[in-house]
Amino acid sequence: MAVSELYTKSARVWIPDPEEVWKSAELLKDYKQGDKIIQIRLEEGKEIEYCLDPKTKELPPLRNPDILVGENDLTALSYLHEPAVLHNLKVRFIDSKLIYTYCGIVLVAINPYEQLPIYGEDIINAYSGQNMGDMDPHIFAVAEEAYKQMARDERNQSIIVSGESGAGKTVSAKYAMRYFATVSGSASEANVEEKVLASNPIMESIGNAKTTRNDNSSRFGKYIEIGFDKRYRILGANMRTYLLEKSRVVFQAEEERNYHIFYQLCASAALPEFKTLRLGNANYFHYTKQGGSPVIDGIDDAKEMVHTRQACTLLGINDSYQMGIFRILAGILHLGNVGFTSRDADSCTIPHKHEPLTIFCDLMGVEYQEMSHWLCHRKLATASETYIKPISKLQAINARDALCKHIYAKLFNWIVDHVNKALHSTIKQHSFIGVLDIYGFETFEINSFEQFCINYANEKLQQQFNMHVFKLEQEEYMKEQIPWTLIDFYDNQPCINLIEAKLGILDLLDEECKMPKGSDDSWAQKLYNTHLKKCALFEKPRMSNKAFIIQHFADKVEYQCEGFLEKNKDTVYEEQIKVLKSSKFKMLSELFQDEGKALSPTSATSSGRMLLSRTAVKPAKAKPGQASKEHKKTVGHQFRNSLHLLMETLNATTPHYVRCIKPNDFKFPFTFDEKRAVQQLRACGVLETIRISAAGFPSRWTYQEFFSRYRVLMKQKDVLSDRKQTCKNLLEKLILNKDKYQFGKTKIFFRAGQVAYLEKIRADKLRVACIRIQKTIRGWLMRKKYLRMRKAAITIQRYVRGYQARCYAKFLRRTRAAIIIQKFQRMYVVRKRYHLMRAATIVLQSLLRGYIARNKYQQMLREHKAIIIQKHVRGWLACVCYHRSLKAIVYLQCCYRRMMAKRELKKLKIEARSVERYKKLNIGMENKIMQLQRKVDEQNKDYKSLLEKLTNLETTYNTETEKLRSDVERLRMSEEQAKNATNRVNTLQEEITKLRKELHQTQSEKKTIEEWADKYKQETEQLVSELKEQNTLLKKEKEELNRRIHDQAKEMTETMEKKLVEETKQLELDLNDERLRYQNLLNEFSRLEERYEDLKDEVNLMVSIPKPGHKRTDSTHSSNESEYTFSSEITETEDLPLRMEEPSEKKAPLDMSLFLKLQKRVTELEQEKQSLQDELDRKEEQALRIKTREEEERPPMRGAELEYESLKRQELESENKKLKNELNELQKALLEKSSPEVTAPGAPAYRVLLDQLTSVSEELEVRKEEVLILRSQLVSQKEAIQPKNTMTDSTILLEDVQKMKDKGEIAQAYIGLKETNRLLESQLQSQKKSHDNELEALRGEIQSLKEENNRQQQLLAQNLQLPPEARIEASLQHEITRLTNENLDLMEQLEKQDKTVRKLKKQLKVFAKKIGELEVGQMENISPGQIIDEPIRPVNIPRKEKDFQGMLEYKKDDEPKLVKNLILELKPRGVAVNLIPGLPAYILFMCVRHADYLNDDQKVRSLLTSTINGIKKVLKKRGDDFETVSFWLSNTCRFLHCLKQYSGEEGFMKHNTPRQNEHCLTNFDLAEYRQVLSDLAIQIYQQLVRVLENILQPMIVSGMLEHETIQGVSGVKPPGLRKRTSSIADEGTYTLDSIIRQLNTFHYVMCQHGMDPELIKQVVKQTFYITGAVTLNNLLLRKDMCSWSKGMQIRYNVSQLEEWLRDKNLMNSGAKETLEPLIQAAQLLQVKKKTDEDAEAICSMCNALTTAQIVKVLNLYTPVNEFEERVSISFIRTIQMRLRDRKDSPQLLMDAKHIFPVTFPFNPSSLALETIQIPASLGLAFISRV
Repeated sequence: MAVSELYTKSARVWIPDPEEVWKSAELLKDYKQGDKIIQIRLEEGKEIEYCLDPKTKELPPLRNPDILVGENDLTALSYLHEPAVLHNLKVRFIDSKLIYTYCGIVLVAINPYEQLPIYGEDIINAYSGQNMGDMDPHIFAVAEEAYKQMARDERNQSIIVSGESGAGKTVSAKYAMRYFATVSGSASEANVEEKVLASNPIMESIGNAKTTRNDNSSRFGKYIEIGFDKRYRILGANMRTYLLEKSRVVFQAEEERNYHIFYQLCASAALPEFKTLRLGNANYFHYTKQGGSPVIDGIDDAKEMVHTRQACTLLGINDSYQMGIFRILAGILHLGNVGFTSRDADSCTIPHKHEPLTIFCDLMGVEYQEMSHWLCHRKLATASETYIKPISKLQAINARDALCKHIYAKLFNWIVDHVNKALHSTIKQHSFIGVLDIYGFETFEINSFEQFCINYANEKLQQQFNMHVFKLEQEEYMKEQIPWTLIDFYDNQPCINLIEAKLGILDLLDEECKMPKGSDDSWAQKLYNTHLKKCALFEKPRMSNKAFIIQHFADKVEYQCEGFLEKNKDTVYEEQIKVLKSSKFKMLSELFQDEGKALSPTSATSSGRMLLSRTAVKPAKAKPGQASKEHKKTVGHQFRNSLHLLMETLNATTPHYVRCIKPNDFKFPFTFDEKRAVQQLRACGVLETIRISAAGFPSRWTYQEFFSRYRVLMKQKDVLSDRKQTCKNLLEKLILNKDKYQFGKTKIFFRAGQVAYLEKIRADKLRVACIRIQKTIRGWLMRKKYLRMRKAAITIQRYVRGYQARCYAKFLRRTRAAIIIQKFQRMYVVRKRYHLMRAATIVLQSLLRGYIARNKYQQMLREHKAIIIQKHVRGWLACVCYHRSLKAIVYLQCCYRRMMAKRELKKLKIEARSVERYKKLNIGMENKIMQLQRKVDEQNKDYKSLLEKLTNLETTYNTETEKLRSDVERLRMSEEQAKNATNRVNTLQEEITKLRKELHQTQSEKKTIEEWADKYKQETEQLVSELKEQNTLLKKEKEELNRRIHDQAKEMTETMEKKLVEETKQLELDLNDERLRYQNLLNEFSRLEERYEDLKDEVNLMVSIPKPGHKRTDSTHSSNESEYTFSSEITETEDLPLRMEEPSEKKAPLDMSLFLKLQKRVTELEQEKQSLQDELDRKEEQALRIKTREEEERPPMRGAELEYESLKRQELESENKKLKNELNELQKALLEKSSPEVTAPGAPAYRVLLDQLTSVSEELEVRKEEVLILRSQLVSQKEAIQPKNTMTDSTILLEDVQKMKDKGEIAQAYIGLKETNRLLESQLQSQKKSHDNELEALRGEIQSLKEENNRQQQLLAQNLQLPPEARIEASLQHEITRLTNENLDLMEQLEKQDKTVRKLKKQLKVFAKKIGELEVGQMENISPGQIIDEPIRPVNIPRKEKDFQGMLEYKKDDEPKLVKNLILELKPRGVAVNLIPGLPAYILFMCVRHADYLNDDQKVRSLLTSTINGIKKVLKKRGDDFETVSFWLSNTCRFLHCLKQYSGEEGFMKHNTPRQNEHCLTNFDLAEYRQVLSDLAIQIYQQLVRVLENILQPMIVSGMLEHETIQGVSGVKPPGLRKRTSSIADEGTYTLDSIIRQLNTFHYVMCQHGMDPELIKQVVKQTFYITGAVTLNNLLLRKDMCSWSKGMQIRYNVSQLEEWLRDKNLMNSGAKETLEPLIQAAQLLQVKKKTDEDAEAICSMCNALTTAQIVKVLNLYTPVNEFEERVSISFIRTIQMRLRDRKDSPQLLMDAKHIFPVTFPFNPSSLALETIQIPASLGLAFISRV
């Protein structure tokens, strides 16, 4: 098929773009042959015309189908070209956040500039053992491939990491080495892998620096060889370095730094050990302040210095050497501050006692004068003489800088050598993996000698890469027997010849360096003359005569010739080196002892980079005045030689390539710059790989995959049984050009573009089929919808019409009723209106008539009152007028009379004043007097008459006066009345006016009041309504509050219950964690034990003659050790709960600390046991001495006393059992946590504690009394009693005593009683003392409880101030802490009490044993006649004769044979298949019962120890056999259950029959051995889980993920070069049926061995957890598995596993819940992923998955067909936003190695021991039934 046929309408192409490099576009019409312009539409909708190149007429590259976008392998793309590669990398990097992509054999790594959680140990474990194509691309996959090929092919490997500065080369190399260190481990205990990793911080500190492109840029190349032994464990490592950038020591560009070590030194200058270095801030030194950026954000140089020093210590560089390194580095900094003063143009000086130079000389141990002299002078040697010449200031500065660079290079080389020494192994290296971390291709605006060397090295590496790729392609074609044609690929040998061949650039450069007057200009002219017209790869710039251009494989690079010669020479002044060699500083002289460089006396200039090799070159002995040839090697020559050595190393290994890409220059996370990416893809050879692949047959399918993918293009008749022929027939029909494909042995090879063509045909056919299906389904749906709508319409019509009729009838009825209602309503309204009007009229009339009558009455009243007023006023006015007239008349009379009197008086005065008057008066005085006398008489007469008249007149006057006065008074009264009336009138008028005003005011006020009243009424009504509303609201609020209070109380109750449940769950989790830690500790202990055994075996093998005394300790000791070690640990659910330990987040350190504590505890217990043993030995010796003395002094003990002693001993044993049970109840009471006031005084637990302590004290006192009685009886045996006396009753004894006549015997008895009393007194005193101690302890405990109560009250008061939630949480947390501490304290007390009880038991056992020995000895002394005469037999062995008691008797010597036949040589598949389940356990227990019956503790201990060691041996020997491990797990648990069932403890005897209770152990308490057996069962269970995991591991991924259980659902995508495992079931491929069959096998074996059902459930749960975890982990690391169809396959597979659980009645085992994360992941693949509702549904559904897992699945989701859609970035961001508050683990993968803590619930057996028969096949004939 012609390629042009693919350029049809709607085809998508790539067109060049100056900004985005390539843009996607769509053809608007078909392309026809010969068209010069094509019509296209860009993605943004713009339509343009694209002009084809008139010369090449190349069409724009076609775009791959969307289904292929985002592929893991770029070679899987159908169209292999630059835009396809760039777009695929961009989609994976930006959309899916995937930084790794395969490109054939190359791993492309894009630097994300962000920390990603993809390098943890769980990821390493996931990639370990996997094929490279089976998992998503990763640096670990490349490392695993290299490790696997090294082991499989027995060939050394290399990983070549290249890229630009800042692309992540160093990090990639570091992760590769971490992978090797983690996976392989070290061959010795020297932690070599840690040393290999520790070399990184050292090399980074001295070889890395901050640049504008990278904060931690490696300024040198390195090749690290990691050595492995024959078992492929790390032995050591070796490092080679290349091209150290020495110029950075003395110069840094803007925003760059010097090497990290200098800044680390300055940051640590304040340390005491660094005071002598006299360092300061980095801005003080010239060599560290030039870049202006001394600090890197987020980096603490002081902390980095600590890490560097720790790494140096780990690698064997001791403190003295470290201080030496720091002295040299500090000296370099101080030397850089040395300043020069110019004397003239050709000379300079250093100031006297210049401080920086003084410090340098002090640090380096050299003379100040010599160094200052040779820094300013140079020695010139000619043929005849040598003379010293001063140098200029510029030359001196250059010489100083050259010296500093040389010192640093030597120091760098010294450190590398010491690192290599530390990593070197004395064991012979079997193979190695090399990791090459070197610069990628570089091109800058100004390129010099450094870039030339780097690009030369990359040319050599690219040639090796091209040859390797070409070789792999050829091998693939030859393997598939495809006709081989030479593929045209780029061969850069001409470019390499241009550089390194004879008369090449390097040769001409070396030749020019040898010339006396050689210069850069002359060298450039030689280059032009030699290569300009002869080599097409060499060009000359147009505008320069000092530069040249080389056409490299990646790009053209223009090099500036300036500085090439000086950098190639790289020399320093010889005199300065001699001064340093003469240093007193030993380490400095070491640096220059192998100085082999040409120290030219002619120049000293700076250089850029220098080769550093592992072995320094030793100088040859030269004649005086002559330089050795070895001294004349230039930098270019050395680099060429080392590069050839590197290429030889790489060619001798299998290379693996990692190409690091820098996505942008600004270090923005997940930002992709297409231009920069394309430059690097071209430079690193990725596009060349694509071109080589595209030149041949890049697409490859197996026949089965091709058939499965393109089965839709075949008809039924075309399908043959031969898949290969079927595929051939199909391809011949579809692709007519046979050159486009080739048929290999197992694969079909396609040219580029053919797979896209097949995909287009397949998509078209599927589209046509989909359209047909859609047409049919839509027609059926529409027909169905139409019929449903028609039926619905008819139904609706019927109901609507009926409804309308009913509505019309209702309307008529309502109308008639309305008319009637209107009639009566209108009548009622009119009548009511009439009555209202009539009533209103009458009211108005009455009011009006009343108003008129009142007005008329008022008028009449006013007229009457006016007349009265007028009458009185007129009278008053007349009276007033009369009085006024009278008063005027009287006044006038008075006035006239006064005037006449005044006149008469005046005359008389005038007469009196005159003398004549007096004379006249005197003359006629007498006459006058006489006259006067007469007159007087007359006047008297007149007077009398007048007086009478006057009296009459007066009487008349008085009457008249009285009358007038009465009239006046009357008038006055009238006047007063008138005045009063007038005043009253005025007052009334005023009052009327006032009243009118008040009336108006009152009316206005009335109106105001009425308005206010109305307003007030309204307000009051409104207020009342508001109050009513408020009242209603308050009632509602009250009800709401009551309801809320009720709900809150209910909710709080529920919350408390939930919290209680959660707390219970948390406690259960804590308990499980404790169990898990304890079981991990057991696992670690067993591993160390196995390691110890292995080392012991190795030592035994290495030592030819074993030395005596080096044998293993007797197993009895180890058994006792374990007995005391684990005596306080309890793991069974029926036993007491575990002690609460302090929580810890990290399990491994906790386990190790716990392990160390246990070791310490073991040591203490061993010491205590030894001391007790010594004390027991002493007591036994004393008892033996007493016994022998008593036997000598007294006769044998009487039989009745023996009987009494035996009964007492039995009673003591029963009482001890009772005491033990009460102690167990005490422990249970103390450990219960049902109430927070458990420990409060008066609480049940507290009362139980006091009661139990009291009872324990009483029991101990009773026991002590019993012991005292025994001792007193032992003492009383000294009494002299006749041996032949019978001891039938007490009367005989009394008679014997009475018969004693001997005074000696009486004295002896008295002494015995005295000793007994003394002993009793001492015991009483000790008992009183112990009682006092116990009382004090109880008082202290009561006091502590009071203090605790007070503290609780204070805490409660504090908590009451907190919010309710915080209060509850704080109280719960405090309560848990308090109870935990109290439980720990009580457990310690119980342990002490247990020790005391055990001690007393041992003492009782010792005494009982002594009594038994005494009985035996006395019975031996009794003659047969005496025995016959005894009427009563001893009853200390209560058993029935001739009745099988369920015991087995064996001899002590037969114990090894018993263990051998019953444990070591018993095969589950052989004899054990037909046995009773658990028969070995029953047999062992019956043997233990007999030893207990005999009261032989040594025999019991020996048998149990031998049994445990035998089980361990058989599991070590056949530990990888599932049946063996299952068999012994079942028997160990059965043995453990038997020890519990027949222990005599009430808790274990509930389900026993009376006969079984008779078989309980009587003499020994084996609780400690039960603990040891429980630990052994845990170890066996963990071993069983490991065996299960090893068997299932290869099946899980293939069966659960890869195999198509539902055929035809999953589509097969085109594979790349890194081909994945086929999803089609081939021969040997595991399927889901394989997993189910294996599960059936496991279940059958466990059931056949009689394993406990609960234990089977735990095993199944663990198995399902492993299955789910491994499946989910692979799903999260495989992009091709994240599709909708794969989700359906997983759901179906999980349903099959659930069906298996239902068939086996294991649904309640918890196994289904362990698959929940996998189920939710499968649902996540299938649900809709578009809208916000979908996001909400996903967040609520996936509660068992972490946020990282959900986002990872969504990022990896890949459509298999074109009809599916990818998940948008916005949707993933929405999911992340919704899940941001979820608190879960950031870990991506599940821990597939996690083992759930196992418990062994008590499972009593109903089998009677006496019914068990021993088969002869077991070979146990030496055992007899008892």
